[in-house]
Amino acid sequence: MSNISLIIEERAANIGNFMVGRLLPFREKRAVGPFVFIDHMGPAHLSDHENMDVPPHPHIGLSTLTFLFEGSIMHRDSLGTELEIKPGAVNWMTAGKGIVHSERTPEYLRHSDKMLHGLQIWVALPKELEQMNPNFTHVEADEIPAWEEDGVSYKLIAGEAFGKKSPVPVYSPLYFIEIKSKEAKKINIGNHLFGESGLYILEGSIKSGEYVYDPKQILITNDSTLCEFEIAENSTVYIFGGQPFPEEHFIFWNFVSSDKELIEKAKTEWTNQTFPKVPGETEFVPLPQPRIK
Repeated sequence: MSNISLIIEERAANIGNFMVGRLLPFREKRAVGPFVFIDHMGPAHLSDHENMDVPPHPHIGLSTLTFLFEGSIMHRDSLGTELEIKPGAVNWMTAGKGIVHSERTPEYLRHSDKMLHGLQIWVALPKELEQMNPNFTHVEADEIPAWEEDGVSYKLIAGEAFGKKSPVPVYSPLYFIEIKSKEAKKINIGNHLFGESGLYILEGSIKSGEYVYDPKQILITNDSTLCEFEIAENSTVYIFGGQPFPEEHFIFWNFVSSDKELIEKAKTEWTNQTFPKVPGETEFVPLPQPRIK
């Protein structure tokens, strides 16, 4: 019997001058544990005149996790951080009561052909930490716990699982795990998981029960402790999840909160441009306006 309760297909979304595949939120599943948003960027071939340019925009009530497979992004934020993220590393930015950041192609790549491919993820903060001070952490690729078991490669990108702990400073019980295999293998990791779990297929396929699932799908488990599947050769999947929060979290644009009044306050502050500024940046993304029906 399959342990899959819901299948979410990747949907195209425009984030300005760049198209992504949106996986969460979904109308039937707004969150998986504390994970409330997942975008799959690329893979995109950018020519010598094409660049990623996401001007300064705000966040509240969440942590963002950027994880690249290919390419490079220059991160700048209102804390004064200016740092390039490369494949395998983690940028973990906690917005708390409010942060502003931009994401752009680094200057040295702006006039050459390049690739961009990765995941951008939002993790909601617990209610009691939604108004914490913002902070930023960068974790290099070689600092991420990685190991091999029965010919299968694992990485614990964030959180705790398998008796290991990632150096990414998360604020609630969660896990974000990469599993790669060059050969077809049976995977049974349910006893290492907890809470709600989702599985994203980046490449290759998996088989659960009688069904085979292909890339660009998120599979939501009925019971994370029964997470067992067959991974096909040359496949890469990501397992993410954790303990869900007792209260609902609301999302408007880049704002996440269990309190709608905090979202309204953030909307007013961004409209009035009273959020902190990103040093050296003069552009900004305007607050989206509701559609006229």
